[in-house]
Amino acid sequence: MKKTLYFFILVFTFFSCKKKERENKKVIQSEFQNILNAKNVKGSVLIYDFKKETYYSNDFDWATIGFLPASTFKIPNSIIALELGVVKNDSTLFTWNGEKRAYKVWEQDLVLKQAFHYSCVPCYQEIARAVGVNKMKTLLEKLQFGNMKFDVSTIDNFWLEGNSKINQFEQIDFLKRLYESKLPISKRTEVIMKKMMLVNGQENFKLRGKTGLSVRSNKRNGWFVGYLEKNKNIYFFATNIEPNKDTDINLFVKARKEITFEALQLIK
Repeated sequence: MKKTLYFFILVFTFFSCKKKERENKKVIQSEFQNILNAKNVKGSVLIYDFKKETYYSNDFDWATIGFLPASTFKIPNSIIALELGVVKNDSTLFTWNGEKRAYKVWEQDLVLKQAFHYSCVPCYQEIARAVGVNKMKTLLEKLQFGNMKFDVSTIDNFWLEGNSKINQFEQIDFLKRLYESKLPISKRTEVIMKKMMLVNGQENFKLRGKTGLSVRSNKRNGWFVGYLEKNKNIYFFATNIEPNKDTDINLFVKARKEITFEALQLIK
């Protein structure tokens, strides 16, 4: 009896260790750092190979630091709006009130899909106010999207200002659950969301994602998160970068995607 028990303990320990080893497999990718250096920025690229269950990054420490989600929050914000019926679908119209906005492209009537891709802050502030504090908190807890901090006074800007945080591992975990249909949402919402997230789609190549940019005390932090479907595999990514003192800010905005695309080329 003791030998049998000892045997099962050994087997359990072995498979538990193997599972933990797979879950925690990380590979330092120094080439990612070279890409960041060439763009004159600092930060981290984190890529998860779904088949190999392996993370690749130039800086795993940076990838654990929480930052404001900025416009990457438009993914859960859209999901919540769809689930609650605040918007009916990706063609729901947001009417421009004629006021001057930060970007010319926002100064027009936009449907949800356009508001998502143009990162229309006023449109999504309208959504957040319609959702309200209590429902937003309840659904965010279910979605497990980082650590969002807000109240009545910050319901329409907490993803851009304040103490809300999410790190790169958490971004990828959220995207994995969306991809695998493991989020507690309807299939209809999932289908609409994945359709809206499509950045580039061809027969054997689909890239879905969302950029984000926050500015605090003139300090910029940029995101590009999403996943690539190619060669019968999925590559989840979360890039987070900040400019150096002499970085061209106009180039910095473009760098989020460019860095990610170059890094993906090295992995796939």
